[in-house]
Amino acid sequence: MRAAIYNGPRQIEVGDRPDPVIVEPTDAIVRVVFGSVCGSDLWYYRGLSPHALGPIGHEFIGIVEEVGPEVRTIARGDLVVAPFTFCDGTCANCRGGWPSNCMNGGSFGNHGIDGGQSERVRSPFADATLVKVPGAGHTEETLRSLVTLSDVMCTGHHAAVSASVQRGDIVAVVGDGAVGLCAVIAATRLGAERIIALSRNRARQALAREFGATDIVPERGDGATHAVLAMTGGVGVDAALECVGTGESMKTAFSIARVGSIVGAVGAPHDVEVPIDVVIFRNVGLRGGVSPARRYIPELLPDVLEGRINPGRVFDFETDLEHLLEGYVAMDERRAVKSLVRVASL
Repeated sequence: MRAAIYNGPRQIEVGDRPDPVIVEPTDAIVRVVFGSVCGSDLWYYRGLSPHALGPIGHEFIGIVEEVGPEVRTIARGDLVVAPFTFCDGTCANCRGGWPSNCMNGGSFGNHGIDGGQSERVRSPFADATLVKVPGAGHTEETLRSLVTLSDVMCTGHHAAVSASVQRGDIVAVVGDGAVGLCAVIAATRLGAERIIALSRNRARQALAREFGATDIVPERGDGATHAVLAMTGGVGVDAALECVGTGESMKTAFSIARVGSIVGAVGAPHDVEVPIDVVIFRNVGLRGGVSPARRYIPELLPDVLEGRINPGRVFDFETDLEHLLEGYVAMDERRAVKSLVRVASL
């Protein structure tokens, strides 16, 4: 099969890899319809995060082609969403609601496991991992939104849930990438009354407003802090959603959070220091981390299928598998929020 192969920083090529086969009786083989490039893939591409040489990509939807003899809830021909990590559904962490930290799981597209930027993927623990999409004849718009359930929509939702966004809250979203924009959707969905999006990009500002942002703050650093505090009477926001993972974004999130609130942080951390003085003396909490996407997909799926949310609009660049590198470059140069990879037709 054709698949993306990571050969080191800024060295991603599309080449031949062995077709996946059933290894364990709980496996399934999925023919990828759409994959996508994640912001965390850019960290690998830029050489700022480690990644094993070999397959890459962890976001995809596709059609089940084959199942192992012990698979019961997923069948050949099903359209499925794959969360970015696979899980057994039975370990202590899975039972506790944290499937992305499965004791026997792992990430697609790493350490030899097939990646979502390929023609086919072997999914371990198919029953516990893959989520069947009901119905048929889904529109292109719906399919694009289904891809976001693999990661970014669930990750934005995790930021909002971790920060305990409540109806009527004032929320700030730090970061205008795909996760940040999906966090705006999540805050809107949870009933936030006012959503402040921190963004300097006009196109992203416009999309944030369409997703529910009521205010835009283009400043960064101390300027952003002063602006948000001025907008909230010096009190700060009820929930700050950190969706970048840099030292500046974390510092900003804590600086605008009101006393007693929680920072929901989901950005992959790079050179981040948690301001412990703010945690202790202003009683600002920190929650978040790797999104338990498999837990959230069933909750968010009906809203996508019924058109109540449309996170697929974060895709503003499209390519095919053979030209995958163009999708990476477009995001790296900030010409694109998120790149969709069209692999096959339904």
